[in-house]
Amino acid sequence: MGETLYSSTYQPDPRSALDVLAFVLTPIAAFATDPEELEAVAELLGAAKSEAIERWQSLRGESLRN
Repeated sequence: MGETLYSSTYQPDPRSALDVLAFVLTPIAAFATDPEELEAVAELLGAAKSEAIERWQSLRGESLRN
């Protein structure tokens, strides 16, 4: 069975490198198209993407220790 590409109920798994990578590599234009919103979205997404990477690294570290 393949990966889910889109679902309105999709919840990314913060332990999945594939889910985190997909979120991090998704362009800003996928979240906003209005030129006035792009800057605000870029700022919010920058922080969210950094948090997603940090959370994945933390969860990965926990699973390696167990």
